[in-house]
Amino acid sequence: MTTTNTRPRVIIIGAGVAGITALHTFRSRGFTDVKVLEKGADVGGVWHWNRYPGLTCDVPSQIYQFGFAPKPDWSHIWAGGAEIQRYHRAVVDELGLSDHIQLNTEVVDARWEAATSSWTVRTADGETLTAEVVVCATGVLHHPAYPEIAGLDTFAGEVVHTARWDPTVTTSGRHIAVIGTGSTGVQVVSALVDDACGLTHYVRSPQWVLWAPMSLRQSRCVARLLETLPAAHAGLHKILLRGSAILADITTRPSWRRRAVQTYARMSLRLQVRDRDLRDRLTPDYEPLCKRQVVSGTYYRAIQQPHAHLVTEQITEVTARGIRTADGREHPTDVIVLATGFRAHDYMRPMTIVGRDGRTLDDAWRDGPRAYRMTAIPGFPNLFTILGPNSPTGSISLQHTSQLTADYIVHWLEQLRAGGVTSVEVTDEATEDYNRRLAEAMEPTVWNTGCHSWYIEGGSIDLFPYMPSTLASLLDTPDHSHFHIGTAPGDG
Repeated sequence: MTTTNTRPRVIIIGAGVAGITALHTFRSRGFTDVKVLEKGADVGGVWHWNRYPGLTCDVPSQIYQFGFAPKPDWSHIWAGGAEIQRYHRAVVDELGLSDHIQLNTEVVDARWEAATSSWTVRTADGETLTAEVVVCATGVLHHPAYPEIAGLDTFAGEVVHTARWDPTVTTSGRHIAVIGTGSTGVQVVSALVDDACGLTHYVRSPQWVLWAPMSLRQSRCVARLLETLPAAHAGLHKILLRGSAILADITTRPSWRRRAVQTYARMSLRLQVRDRDLRDRLTPDYEPLCKRQVVSGTYYRAIQQPHAHLVTEQITEVTARGIRTADGREHPTDVIVLATGFRAHDYMRPMTIVGRDGRTLDDAWRDGPRAYRMTAIPGFPNLFTILGPNSPTGSISLQHTSQLTADYIVHWLEQLRAGGVTSVEVTDEATEDYNRRLAEAMEPTVWNTGCHSWYIEGGSIDLFPYMPSTLASLLDTPDHSHFHIGTAPGDG
């Protein structure tokens, strides 16, 4: 009788884009003992947690999909959040992944056991699980960032963060304050303004907003054509991936194409906002493309409605009845909407992760998150991350990145399955060298030529500008000399 080797056992933390990709990839390569632990009530990650009015993906639908699960029949060129969430659920169901996913399960602690070359994982409910490999697919957009504003906890009205939207909150016919100027702030202002009694958008630093027809529907004829011709659909996906690489190049490197997009950004503002005073207050003090680009076809029109107001004065405090700004004025408010984003550098936090010799992740990342090739951390054997530190951001397809990273991890899973090898851990030297090269790669880009953006303000680099052209090679077959390879007694 032939016995199937199901080792290594794998625990994936998170069932968003990265977790779903990893689960499907591992199973398709013959790894059957894989369990996904998801703290939410459904899969989808950011698309499960985010349900605010106006939620729309600012990446075209035909690229925002798994390469192994094409969807030709999106309803819009830029899909809404609810449709994207339904897509994730459908992918899990149709590929038979549900039995491997444990929902409503928050991981609080993971510890490396050197004696058994395995991880012990504990959940908030007290459950204990063991696996040889842990893959952190926790993403970066799941810990809401709440602003520190004096008096916020004394507000007599309702306060809601867009990442934890409360559908019972009534916004129609009320005075709404929106705090936050990124893509979320722009979308929620556009969605709420029509039914509000009054809407005030508090803008500390205005953003450049590129005009795009975000509400444009995808033709049913196009959907039928792509469904009938899978090869054409796959070709379109490849073209869009190449386009995202070009866009990343435009974003990071001075060129005539970058200047053209910057001109378009300025024209988007000038042509849509004719009032000089309002236009001046909506004009950022930095060049277009120095921050993650905001795209909207409705925001400038929304903020010019008679009952909409733009406030650029600094908020000094929240009172029981409203918001007071630095000019001493108190703005009456019924509902405060926080569109203040996420604590992107938290990654796996707040869970406790303890690696070799009792080393904690907080200790390892005391000076900021870092990893080797986005996926391995020195001091933490058999632990991998997907969409970890320095993963492509902005225009690079997260699904594509997740797939390449999962394939990279599969190489190590195969080593562990073959026998003899019990653990793999990246060396400090390889990680230092990788991060040094990453810093050097920043030199010829706009981030080091006067474009002071949120990418580098915090003192840590969170962008690898060469990634569009070298991502696949970076995640090619690993160099074993960069890893400590643990072996069973008598092996190696």
